[in-house]
Amino acid sequence: MDPLGARSQFVDIQTLPTWQQQLDEDGEGMPLERSDSLLDLQAFPSPFPFRPDINRKIILFVGEVSLLNCTAIVNTSNESLNDKNPVSDAIHQLAGPELRDELLKLKGCRTGEAKLTKGFNLAARFIIHTVGPKYKTKYRTAAESSLYSCYRNIMQLAAEQSMASVGLCVVTTTKRGYPLEDSTHIALRTVRRFLENHGNSLEAVVFSVTDTEEPVFKRLLPLYYPRSEEEERTFLPLIPTDIGNSEGEPVVPERQIRIAEKPGTLEDEAEEDGLESDLGQVGNHAFARMEGDVDKQRKMILQGQLSEAAIQKQHQRNYNRWLCRARAEDLSDIAALKALYQTGVDMYGRTVMVLVGRNIPVTLIDLEKALLYFIHVMDHITVKEYVMVYFHTLTGEHNHLRSDFLKSLYEIVDAKFKKNLKAFYFVHPSFRSKVSTWFFTTFTVSGVKEKVRYLDNLQQLFTCIRPEQIDIPPFVLEYDTRVNGPYQLSQSSNL
Repeated sequence: MDPLGARSQFVDIQTLPTWQQQLDEDGEGMPLERSDSLLDLQAFPSPFPFRPDINRKIILFVGEVSLLNCTAIVNTSNESLNDKNPVSDAIHQLAGPELRDELLKLKGCRTGEAKLTKGFNLAARFIIHTVGPKYKTKYRTAAESSLYSCYRNIMQLAAEQSMASVGLCVVTTTKRGYPLEDSTHIALRTVRRFLENHGNSLEAVVFSVTDTEEPVFKRLLPLYYPRSEEEERTFLPLIPTDIGNSEGEPVVPERQIRIAEKPGTLEDEAEEDGLESDLGQVGNHAFARMEGDVDKQRKMILQGQLSEAAIQKQHQRNYNRWLCRARAEDLSDIAALKALYQTGVDMYGRTVMVLVGRNIPVTLIDLEKALLYFIHVMDHITVKEYVMVYFHTLTGEHNHLRSDFLKSLYEIVDAKFKKNLKAFYFVHPSFRSKVSTWFFTTFTVSGVKEKVRYLDNLQQLFTCIRPEQIDIPPFVLEYDTRVNGPYQLSQSSNL
């Protein structure tokens, strides 16, 4: 592909017909084995009813996803983000060498995850990179769940970043062996459910397909996106019996009971150790149940009933439950607070995460969702060394997280969170916050106290992190200038 020639062929998605507009073109779609009987929708309501508002957001485009002029396009790759496949090759060729350099900084991507980079020389502003599963018949259930996670995390990332449009390629590459028709069912229903539940901000979703993939998509689209009530009735008998849960996620029958419980519980251990009744008495709140489990575990450790390896296995299984839910749940309301975000790197090249105390309305938000969001954002960050900057600036009583919440968070998170945290910079602390933090890190949690650094002004912060490497909220800058005077950029830049 000639990059210059291809750039002249960039496609503005606004010029493409929507799925709803294609009704006049295609008639009633291309049936699989069209049913002759039209079911009564009142007696047999469709799980995917006619929604013209959603259909107007859907575009089926035959062509390369790299050519789409939209907010973000999707790249399908491998765990090292260096896969050689037609979609990825075309994106790299048009985006330029800067993309490869940027991908090296991401340190890979796990199957089912989605990671974001700039689009560089593409018409799209961003690229969302994801890794589809390798398909084997005996591991079909795991492959379905992973593929669902790919599409769900793509859509979640697009919503969190307030993207207007996203161009989707077929995530499963030929070398990964996923049957095209099976993967198309998962893609179409996952996107449909996301648009139903969380897609208000998204204006367009483009399914970019090849000539080979187009017939499959055109056959299956009417099942999930019927363009009239007649089309809905016609294709209702052809919808698969397995359509997942309310988010489109595959449901494994033998694990339904376990999934129905909130994460943070230890169902397996409760059955094995007779703890079920005790847990039920603690209450349904996930934090309370988690703390009950932790206390029980500690008691059993003291009594020598649980080995260290068993405890670690329990903890990892528990964290994985939280992580799975964090990836599946709509957390856009928590993301909108802008209380936790990634910025640049410190003087040692370690990732910097920022926590803004004043942006946490503790009394108004669902703290369980806040914990899920923390896990969702931090899981891939914490695989390598990182530092956190907490701006305590101008916080009030309604911004202060309770110690029981922080204790629960500390007990739930993976070991890598604690191991790879190298510094916690506490900016603009009050005397009371210093005392509270000292008590908490001394008597409640271990291994954190020596990592906390209290910084009274931004000048001290800039000796650790250069000003250009951290996004600081304007109110923090204004406060620091008013109280401490303007910082001396020349001094910090010489370090």
